[in-house]
Amino acid sequence: MTIPLFDRERSWLEFDRRVLGEAQNPDVPLLERVKFLAICANNLDEFLMIRVFDAVYEHARALLADIHACWSDELVPALQEHGIRIERVADLAACDLAAVGEYFERNLRPVLAPLALDPGHSPFIANLALHLAVRLEPAAGEPHVVILRMPQLSPRLVPIGKQGRYVFLEDLVSSRIERFFPELRVRESIVFRVIRNSDISIREDDELDLLESVETELRRRERREIVWVETTEGADESLLAMILRHAEVARERVCFTRGPLRMSDVMQLTAESSDPELKDRPFNPRIPPQLASPDDLFSIIRQGDILLHRPYDSFAPVIELLQVAAEDPKVVAIQQTLYRTDPASSIIEALAKAAENGKHVTVVVEVQARFDEKKNITWARHLEESGVQVMYGIAGIKTHCKLCVVVRREGDKLRRYVHLSTGNYNAATARVYADLDLLTCDKRFGADAVQLMNLLTGYSAAGVHELMGHERALEWQRFIVAPMDYRRWVIAMIEREARNARRGEPARITAKMNALADPVVIEALYRASMAGVHIELLVRGICCLVPGLSGWSENIIVTSVIDRFLEHARVFRFENGGDPEVYVSSGDWMPRNFDRRVELTFPIHSDALCRRIEEQILALEREDNVKSWVLDSNGRYHRRTQEGNAVRSQEARIAIARAHSLRIEPRETAVRRPPKFRRKIRPASRL
Repeated sequence: MTIPLFDRERSWLEFDRRVLGEAQNPDVPLLERVKFLAICANNLDEFLMIRVFDAVYEHARALLADIHACWSDELVPALQEHGIRIERVADLAACDLAAVGEYFERNLRPVLAPLALDPGHSPFIANLALHLAVRLEPAAGEPHVVILRMPQLSPRLVPIGKQGRYVFLEDLVSSRIERFFPELRVRESIVFRVIRNSDISIREDDELDLLESVETELRRRERREIVWVETTEGADESLLAMILRHAEVARERVCFTRGPLRMSDVMQLTAESSDPELKDRPFNPRIPPQLASPDDLFSIIRQGDILLHRPYDSFAPVIELLQVAAEDPKVVAIQQTLYRTDPASSIIEALAKAAENGKHVTVVVEVQARFDEKKNITWARHLEESGVQVMYGIAGIKTHCKLCVVVRREGDKLRRYVHLSTGNYNAATARVYADLDLLTCDKRFGADAVQLMNLLTGYSAAGVHELMGHERALEWQRFIVAPMDYRRWVIAMIEREARNARRGEPARITAKMNALADPVVIEALYRASMAGVHIELLVRGICCLVPGLSGWSENIIVTSVIDRFLEHARVFRFENGGDPEVYVSSGDWMPRNFDRRVELTFPIHSDALCRRIEEQILALEREDNVKSWVLDSNGRYHRRTQEGNAVRSQEARIAIARAHSLRIEPRETAVRRPPKFRRKIRPASRL
C-alpha cells in the first residue's frame, strides 16, 4: 500500500510562503517585514539553484508574483509613510540628478565594463548577478548591443541626499549608459538575471582528493546550465530573444516580474534605518546562572552539565571554551568539527592559536557545505598554516554534526570536556538562530565524542558504509550516530511508543525539527498514530507527512512557528510509559540526514535540563497562537486561531531571559594571566 505523502518541493515552497506571510503581516514592525520579504526572495533563489524540476516552475512563479505584490502594494507605500522612498532617476529634481550623477562618475563608471553581444563576442552571464542589456543605435548602420554586469560590491540601493531616499543601482546605470558611447543613442534596455543549476555532488567511490574535487566542482558550477531567467514586465521582446539565444535558454524558462529583480537586496534598508519603531525591540542574550560563578569555566562544567538555548542564552561561553583552551597549559588537545562559521571567526582564531601554542588540534572542516564551500576551504587553509591538523570530511557523506572535545590534564589523568550543538560554530547566526548547546564532562559523552572523531578522521566513505551494515560494529554509550544508527533508533523509539499505547500505557511523541521527509519514518509515525499515540510535530520547514487523515494520522498534529528567530533546534521527547526521555540532535528526519550525513543525537539526563526543554521550548511552541501555523490534510498552512490569552513563544522566552539576565564579574580563567588580560564576559551584540 502506498503511504500518503506531500510533495517535498511543494512543501518547501509552502514554507517560503509562511516566511512571506510575515512580510504581509501588518502587526510585524515595518523593517522586519522588509527583512522577511528579502529572506523569502533569497530562499527562492537557493531553491531554484538546486531544484530544477519542471513541475515546480509554475508554483515558483506564483510565489515570486506574490513577493512583488507584497513589495509594491504593501511595503513601498508603508515605507513612504515613514520617510523611506525608492525614487526613479527619471523623476529626480536637477539637484538630485547632479548628486547621483557624481556618485555614478566616482563609484560606478570606473568599474563598469560594457561587453558587446554579437557573433564575434560572447559575454559570460554570471549566476544571480544583475545585468543590463542595451541596444544602441548609431547615426548610420546596424544597432549595437552591449551587456553590463552590475558591480557586486556596490550598494543595490544608491542613497540620494538626505537619509531615507534611494534609487536602484540598475536604474542609475541605465540613465548614464550614454557616457560610455557618446556617439550612440540608447534605443532599448532591459534588466535581467539568470539562475544556474548550482547543485554539486561528490561521489565517494571515485574521488581521492576531496578538496581538489570540491574546487573543481565549484569552477564547473559557475558555468552550469541556466534554469531560470528573470526580467521585468514590458521588457523588449527582440532584445530578450537575443539574450535567450546567446544563453541557450528556452522561452519557457523566463519569468516576468512587476518590480525590481533580486528582491533579497532590499535587506539593505533594514541595516541603514535607525528608527527603533520600525524594528523588533533589541534583546541582549543572557549569561546562564551556572556561569555567574567567578570560577574558571572548566570547574563550572565539572559541577554539572550546562545547557544553552541560543539566542536567548549567549554564545559567548562556547567561544570562551575555545579561547581558554587555547591558552591553558593543561589543555593538551582539541578536536572539533566545522560545518559553517562566520567571517572573522573567533572560533577559527582560537583553534589556530591553540595549535601555535603547541596543542594537538584536529579539525574536520566540511568543504561540501552547500554555498559555503569556498569560505570553508579558505578557513581550512588558514588553519593548516597555523599548524592545525585539518581533515576534509568524507566524500559523499557530509559531516553535519557539531562537536568539540577539549582534552585537559588534571593531576595524573586526562579529562575530556565536550561541547555538542544543534547549530553551527557561528557567532553571527547564533544571534538569530534558535539552537541548543550542551557543555559536559561526562565520561561516557567524552568516550563517544573521541570515538566519533576517530570515525571522521580515520574512515573513508566505504568504511562508513561498511559500518552501516553491522548493527554492533561500534558501541556507543550515549550517542546515536548517522548514517549508522540514526534511522534505526528513530523507528525503534516510535515503535516503543506504539507498543505502550496498545498496552494502555502513556504514549506520546513530541518532535521538533526543521524538516520531515523520510518515507520510512513517516510510515512508522502513521503506524504509531493508528495505535493511539498522540504525536505533535513542530516542523519549521518541509513536512511530507499528511496530518489528520482518516485511517492514517488522526492523532498527528503538525505546526510551524515563523518568527524573528529561525527555529533550528531538533528536540525529541518520548513519553516512554510515563518515564519521559528527551534527546537533542543535529539532524532532521530526512533521507539525506539518515543516509548521507554524519549526524549526532544525544540524550539529556539532567532532570532540571529536561524540565527546561519541556517547559521553555516544547510546551511554549505547542501553545504558540500568534506565530504558529497549522498544516491541514490538503497540504496548506493556516495561522493558528487565537483562543484565550495570546502566546508568542519566542517573546515568552525573551521575557524569561530578561528576568534572569546576569552579568558576571571577572572570572578566574584556567590560565594565570596579568590583570590587563582579565575581562568580563558580556552578552553577545544586540540582535
